[in-house]
Amino acid sequence: MQLPAEIIRRKRDGGTLSADDIADFVRGVGEGAIPDAQVAAFCMAVFLRGMGSDETVALTLAMRDSGDVLDWRFLDRPVADKHSTGGVGDNVSLMLAPILAACGAAVPMISGRGLGHTGGTLDKLEAIPGYTVTPQAERLRAVVRDTGCAIVGQTARLAPADGRIYAVRDTTATVESVPLIVASILSKKLAAGLESLVLDVKTGSGAFMAGEAEARGLARALVDVAKGAGLRCSALLTDMSEPLASEAGNALEVRGAVRFLSGEAQAPRLRRVTLALSAEALVQAGLAGDTQAGEAMARRALDSGAALERFARMVAGLGGPVDFVERMDEHLPRAPVLRPVPAPAAGILAEIDTRALGLCVVRLGGGRTVPGAAIDPAVGLSDLRPLGTALSPGEPMGFVHARDDSAAAQAVADITAAIRLATEAPSARDVIDTLR
Repeated sequence: MQLPAEIIRRKRDGGTLSADDIADFVRGVGEGAIPDAQVAAFCMAVFLRGMGSDETVALTLAMRDSGDVLDWRFLDRPVADKHSTGGVGDNVSLMLAPILAACGAAVPMISGRGLGHTGGTLDKLEAIPGYTVTPQAERLRAVVRDTGCAIVGQTARLAPADGRIYAVRDTTATVESVPLIVASILSKKLAAGLESLVLDVKTGSGAFMAGEAEARGLARALVDVAKGAGLRCSALLTDMSEPLASEAGNALEVRGAVRFLSGEAQAPRLRRVTLALSAEALVQAGLAGDTQAGEAMARRALDSGAALERFARMVAGLGGPVDFVERMDEHLPRAPVLRPVPAPAAGILAEIDTRALGLCVVRLGGGRTVPGAAIDPAVGLSDLRPLGTALSPGEPMGFVHARDDSAAAQAVADITAAIRLATEAPSARDVIDTLR
């Protein structure tokens, strides 16, 4: 067994680490035998020197094996999931998990909280009274078995080494390291016991990696490492140059997801991306022969109400109200101040600084400025108009849901500054490419 300092030294000097060296180091991290200073040095060495594909696969598997790995062999369905790199108004997981469940997949979806300007699926679900994002193992197994899907959070026993490494990365300017990003995402998904995974890697002004070349590189690395770790995987490169849904904010996005599943309101772009990801996931899971057949299956599950029924059962199974879908407006919190955002002039909505909209939600209280801070589930934005919309002066471009008048006024100013009107509509993009 190599000393941790020697492993760090080898990577610092541009060497290649063996799978055994990586396993030893990660085991020490998970057991608490390696201090934060050495974890930070390792992360910085990887950030500066990078890792080859074999090294990243070894790191991913070692992080997976640092804790429990869920076992779904008692199920008679393929175990599938989807992961998004994050954006603004991205509530696809809330619809996709029940769609896949209604099509015959088991979906134990391990999700996360908001990071920076991007929203978090767990924060959205916690807007539902009683919903438990960290259920006991028996409850999780029962909900997946009986309902087909459960969207929950990472427990302390799933990839615990990732938790320590991520905390260090967040404070040492090494978050952007592609090998560390890949290992962090995939170790948790592998620990969830998946058989197949579809990735939604976003590019554009609201994405974690705004540049298309960088996002494509991350997508390629994720797919290659997942396959190297024995997981069937593909990635869709999708556009985040505008919010995906017409809402941004926790309770607002849950409300939007239920309206989507019920057929009451389905923004065309959100529907196209949701169905494309669902179709790819069904192909990867072996439930559809190609994406055309997969999309037809997903569309039937959505339009028949079968996916909505799975969502309602999941909410009730994880502690939420049994009548949540029927009485959603009574259960979800509402902000006391509602303020329109008027168009400053006539024109076509040509450009949106989507990251600025995400930060606007954070400033309203719908996201965190420090880790672990409480958030306000009621605040956010709604009825956001898509790119290409022709606007008259004073016509609402969206609405702000705020806790007080001062916060609402600031949000209106922030949103107005984040948009650009023009005389021509921009070219539309949804799914840019598929990487397999």
